[in-house]
Amino acid sequence: MSRNLIAILRGIKPDEALSISQALLEAGITAIEVPLNSPQPFDSIAAMVREFGSDALIGAGTVLSEKDVADVARAGGKLIVSPNCDAAVIGATKAASLQSFPGVFTATECFAALKAGADGLKIFPAAIMGPAGVSALKAVLPSSVPVYAVGGAGPDNFAQWRAAGADGFGIGTALYTPGLTAKEVGERARKLVLAYDEVMA
Repeated sequence: MSRNLIAILRGIKPDEALSISQALLEAGITAIEVPLNSPQPFDSIAAMVREFGSDALIGAGTVLSEKDVADVARAGGKLIVSPNCDAAVIGATKAASLQSFPGVFTATECFAALKAGADGLKIFPAAIMGPAGVSALKAVLPSSVPVYAVGGAGPDNFAQWRAAGADGFGIGTALYTPGLTAKEVGERARKLVLAYDEVMA
C-alpha cells in the first residue's frame, strides 16, 4: 500500500541514513525527505537511493535554489520539497524530471505553483492555517492536485485534516529527531501508519 506520507528527516547524518530509512520502509512509509540544512545531505540522499531507490521515493527538503535541485538530481533524488513557492525552482525540478512539492499558504501561491508545474502542494505551516483554511483552499483548487498538510499534522488530528480535504502529510519531529535510534523511529512510524490507515484508508 502506498501512503501519502512523507518522512521529514531534518538533522539526519549519513551514517544513520540507511538504518533509519529501513525502519521507515518496514513500517510502511515509502517517501523520504532529507532537508538540505541537515549534515552532508547529499551523501545521505545518495546512500538512500543506492540502497532503497527502487522501493521508495527519496529526495530533499528545504530546497531553495536551482543549484540545489541540480545537486539533488546528481545524488539520485527524485523528490523536491521547498518551504516556499519559487517558480524557478519548480521549473528546474520539472526540467530534471523530478517531483515538485513547493510550500504554499495562499490561493495566489497555490495557483502560481501549479502554473509553474508543481506536482502537489505543501501547505506550510499547516498549524497556522488550520483545517478550515485547507478546506477553503480545496474548494477552489483542481480536485486532481494533491494537497499535503505539513507542520502541525499528526496522528491526533489526521481525521480533522482529512475532513478538510488534505490528501497527505509531511511528518517531521513526530517521526524523527536527531539522536533517536532506528528502532525508536520504527516504533513511531508504525504508530503513525496505524493512525493514518484508520483515517485515510
